Amino acid sequence: MKLTGLKVVDLSVFLPGPYVTQILADHGATVIKVESPHEGDPARSIGMGDGTASAFFWGVNRGKKSVALDLKTDDGKEALLRLCGDADVFIEAFRPGVMKRLGIDYEAIRTRNPKIVYCSISAFGQDGPYRDRPAHDLAVQALSGAQSLTVDARGMPTQSGIAIADISSGLQALAGILIGLFRARETGLGDYIDISMHEAVLSTFPNVLGPLFVASVQPVPSQERTTGGGAFYRIYETGDGRHIALGGQELKFCATLLEHFKRPDLIEFCRLPPGPGQAPVAKFLAERFRTQTLAEWDSELSTLNICYGPVKTLPEAFADPHLKSRDAILVDEKGRQHVAPVIRFLNEPACPDLNVPRLGEHTSTVFDSLPPTNGSSIL
Repeated sequence: MKLTGLKVVDLSVFLPGPYVTQILADHGATVIKVESPHEGDPARSIGMGDGTASAFFWGVNRGKKSVALDLKTDDGKEALLRLCGDADVFIEAFRPGVMKRLGIDYEAIRTRNPKIVYCSISAFGQDGPYRDRPAHDLAVQALSGAQSLTVDARGMPTQSGIAIADISSGLQALAGILIGLFRARETGLGDYIDISMHEAVLSTFPNVLGPLFVASVQPVPSQERTTGGGAFYRIYETGDGRHIALGGQELKFCATLLEHFKRPDLIEFCRLPPGPGQAPVAKFLAERFRTQTLAEWDSELSTLNICYGPVKTLPEAFADPHLKSRDAILVDEKGRQHVAPVIRFLNEPACPDLNVPRLGEHTSTVFDSLPPTNGSSIL
């Protein structure tokens, strides 16, 4: 696999950091997950599971090695520094200042290992007025402005069903780590990466910033192209109380469906900007989609060259035959389901290890494999 031989030391918990290191592990990196010996990663027990781990935990920690260290002790800190001595990547997601107080910040680890790429993920970054402010995904989304764009029919902000701040910051961290590794390969020197979840959310906005950057005004979601203003980019209710999404606003797609519905007179409205100008089309489509069930619409629209999708439940989505044909859902020997690696190489593809580590399971074996410590008794 592409990353075989890469050693990653991971101090992160919950979602952003583990999401990053899961991708690295799936492609061959040895990921050593350092956990507190008292409770480990809190995600181990968040949500439903199989009695040994939660689905949340196994979804982003498969194939890793778990080492239990008490980093509040001198021996624990020294053991971590020793572990990092030959590592390529170090990742943590504590509040700014915590790592320095523990004596395992970038400067401390770089002294032992100049080539290490050290990545910190925090809510608001390592400096600035919000530096010490605690926050998880939802609060970060709110402060970024994301929820002002995700509104219900009354214009009230709603919670996203996915952890946008966590995942977007994880992907930015992954990109930063790989860029750092590329440079370190040439120079022999690593670097420090400061990832702000807050700014990672901002990075997902490029297609909605026109009103702000051009006119210094707040976008009105019901009138914007991708948040409800486009008749062909919105969700409609079907006759059985289910929903269907139209997701392609190019004129050719609009014309195809409106001609199919024998309403070519509405095509011209689709040339107008999103918002009130397209209201007649949206009104017609809303009425038309209520005349059949979701299954009936899915069968009918699948024959047309348009962008659409039935709004599926998770059980329906994960049972989709398309995903099955691509082996997108994996099942381990215990019957636990996993989302397969998304990055698919033609050569040296990912070969994920679906084993889920017990807390501290690999402490002894990991330290036994390290070079001797000149008689030191630290692990």
